[in-house]
Amino acid sequence: MTTYNLALIGFGGVNRTLAELIQSRGSQLQADLGFGLRVTAITDLRLGSLVDAGGIDLAAVLALGPGATFEQFGGSAETDNEAVIRNCPADIVVEATFTNPDDGEPAVSHVRWAIEAGKSVCTTNKGPVALRGRELAALAAEHGVAFEFEGSVMSGTPVIRLAKQMFGGLRLGGFEGIMNGTSNYVLGRMESGLSLQEAVREAQDLGYAEANPSADIDGYDVQLKVLILANELLGASLELSDISREGISSVTVQDVRQASLEGKRWKLVGSAQRNPDGSVTAGVAPQALPLEHGLAGVSGATNAVAFSTDLLGQVTVSGPGAGRIETAYALLSDIIAIHARNSSSAQAGAPAVAPAPIEAARA
Repeated sequence: MTTYNLALIGFGGVNRTLAELIQSRGSQLQADLGFGLRVTAITDLRLGSLVDAGGIDLAAVLALGPGATFEQFGGSAETDNEAVIRNCPADIVVEATFTNPDDGEPAVSHVRWAIEAGKSVCTTNKGPVALRGRELAALAAEHGVAFEFEGSVMSGTPVIRLAKQMFGGLRLGGFEGIMNGTSNYVLGRMESGLSLQEAVREAQDLGYAEANPSADIDGYDVQLKVLILANELLGASLELSDISREGISSVTVQDVRQASLEGKRWKLVGSAQRNPDGSVTAGVAPQALPLEHGLAGVSGATNAVAFSTDLLGQVTVSGPGAGRIETAYALLSDIIAIHARNSSSAQAGAPAVAPAPIEAARA
């Protein structure tokens, strides 16, 4: 049996939760999955950098209080992500920092540095996938490593991998979906009579919306997700500027009331459609959907994507689209996919990510 060394880039809610899962359920995961996991590097803007080839004491790290840094474990209070990513003893780099929707940085560089160093990568970031996905995938293929990003669209709900693995033999004509829980929550609260501003403030108080909610309310988040799905599943070669975008800021309480009288419900819908000439048209816009529409009943933080297929008609994938536990599971599912890739490559005699022998793990 083998074990994979992991480098966690960013130690916020998602990677911290992954570390908690490894610390608390490591033996069970090893028995269930057939491989072990060991964290050998962590970088974080607040905590600094820590590298330990023998395996980091996750219980101690997770117990750190406010104001503490990795210096007390022999690490550094400073972060040099490039040096850690390129030089740390890791097989897989787990990237979970923030997304800059304009250029995808710093996550794009994190992914590139890892691939160039011969390390596989899994990320929850939309930016690297949406803005540099083709480039980074080609770079990963060139270096013989994996680039996985299931959590970039619907958190732990496996929409990308499910479509790629289970829709074989089907022709996808397009998709439409609800892919942002914050905007969906806000529209739902507006049905109860709250104004847009009141609903946004409530979402912020509950932790659903950021202090600056523009990425959710103005449709930027969904725009990136539509770009990922269109390019990954429909074979498009779209740029972000090709995805039309309209958020929910223009939807009023009166609009919501009128829709209700007409048996409809407002939703922020991201969609893409394959045209007769093979091109793909995609966009994001609020729509008043009939109540019988498959997406009209999707509420709260739940996300759903309905695919149009030639043989099965409409196939809908629904599940949680947010949450630190759910997103941490997406990273775990990426690691499982990397292991499956390695096992398949090893059986075929091809090079694969070389996991460390489990005997080398620290007791």
